[in-house]
Parts: sequence; structure tokens; C-alpha cells
Amino acid sequence: MIGSAGVGFKPDYFEDIASMPENDLWLEVHTENYLVDGGLRLEHLEKLRQNHQISFHGVSASLGSGKALDSTFMASIKKLIDHFQPCSVSEHAVWSRYAGQYFPDLLPLPRTQQALSSLVDGVSAYQDGIARTILLENPTNYLDFVSEMDEPEFLVDVANRTGCGLLLDVNNLYLSSINCGMDTHKYIDALPTNLVGEIHVAGFTPDPEHATKLYIDSHAEPVSEDVWSLLDYALERLGPLPVLVERDDNLPPWAELFAERERAQSVIKKHSGGKKHVTA
Repeated sequence: MIGSAGVGFKPDYFEDIASMPENDLWLEVHTENYLVDGGLRLEHLEKLRQNHQISFHGVSASLGSGKALDSTFMASIKKLIDHFQPCSVSEHAVWSRYAGQYFPDLLPLPRTQQALSSLVDGVSAYQDGIARTILLENPTNYLDFVSEMDEPEFLVDVANRTGCGLLLDVNNLYLSSINCGMDTHKYIDALPTNLVGEIHVAGFTPDPEHATKLYIDSHAEPVSEDVWSLLDYALERLGPLPVLVERDDNLPPWAELFAERERAQSVIKKHSGGKKHVTA
């Protein structure tokens, strides 16, 4: 997985991927989609992992909610991880639950000491539950909260307190720059190279009512040229990290998605011989 590009696996692509020879393509799956006892999904995953490394990406733990994680939920995740031994496990620096209600979205946190404490507790509990460290992904920001620190400082503090790594979603960062004015290069420059373990790229959709003033992290379109450019900058600064191409909706033919993967691979290769940027 080091220095290679992967794609988010969808069942629509099983036959295409299964027919490929063994190579350095790695696959990410959403953890919650595989919390089942048997069935075709697990059979597919068993077959795919014979030739491809698998990573698990959680989307519903709501680590920043300040609430205890459900023990049954965590036991199911640990059982899945223990069986498949993924090359990495990741989750999001977000909240999705409040007052007993679950929201099917990844909502950003205000960057306050209180929110920081809640997120640290959530990450620690998740890592304790699966008995391994995770990578924590930066959110997409749609509103500019009144905060006590910037986002890199917030996430680095969580990583230092919990031992987790960071997953830099370049598309999320780009959308946060459009929606909230974040400085993308300054953000990347503030991330210590020893903490960042993976990068994601994806496509986005302009909000139908606000057009170019508000971009939605839809994963329903090809990766934009601006995001490709930002990926190039990130790899120049952070080194040849694994890169994932995400596509969760409006799925293209496999050949189109794999072409994006190959483009990501070429950007990694471009920076594979350089020195990593070191942040004090």
C-alpha cells in the first residue's frame, strides 16, 4: 500500500477487479457495510483480499459526539477487523449523533477545547475497542464556526493525545477552502509528515441553490483539476503516501474510475524520489 493508489470498492466493480492480475491496487471498503454474518459481500471481500490489500473506512462512529460508543457495534467491528486484518483502519473527525438521534452525515465540529476533549475520548474509545490505532480524516466544512484553534492544530492535538494518525482528504480541504476560506497550502504545511498516513481525493457537486458559493462533498463526480493540483502539492510536501480515489454515487464504468486511479499513481510516482517535507 505504501506509495500506491487505491479505489473505494463497490460491488458493481467486483467482476472487473476480480479478473485483474495481482498488482499494487488497494481497495477501501466502508466498515459498516460488512458488519454481517456471511453472505455475498463477505465472500467478495474474501476473494478480493487474495490479490489486493484492503482498508476499512468507518463512517458512522460519530467520534466527536461526546457519547459512549455502542459496545455491540464495536464488538462487531473488532470481529471484522480481526478476521480480515486490513492494512489500515480510518474514521472521521466529525459528529453524527445528538439527543439520541443519528444523522446520516459527517458533520464538522467547532474547534474548541470542549470539542477536542470529546473527540479525543471518542478516538481513544474506538482504538481501545479494536485494539489498534486508526487514521482520522479531516471533515468538509460548510460553515465557519467560531473556533479557538485552526483545523490542523486541532487534528494534530488529537493525534498527539491518542496516538492515532491522520488521513488528509484533499477534496474535503479544497471544499473547506471554497466554503469557508481555509488556506489549503498553509493547512498542508502545518501537518507533521510523521502523522499523515494516507490521502483521499474525490469529486464534488455545487449546491443547487448556492452554486459556486457552496460545494457539497458528494463523491458523485470525477476528481476536479483543482483537487488534482492540490494532491500534487500535498505529495510534494508530505512524500509519496497512499492515495485513494473515492466514488460513492453516480458510478462510472470501471475503466473510467481505474483511469483516475492510474492518474493518482502517476502523481505518487512523480514524488517518490524526493525528500519528505519536515514540520517542526
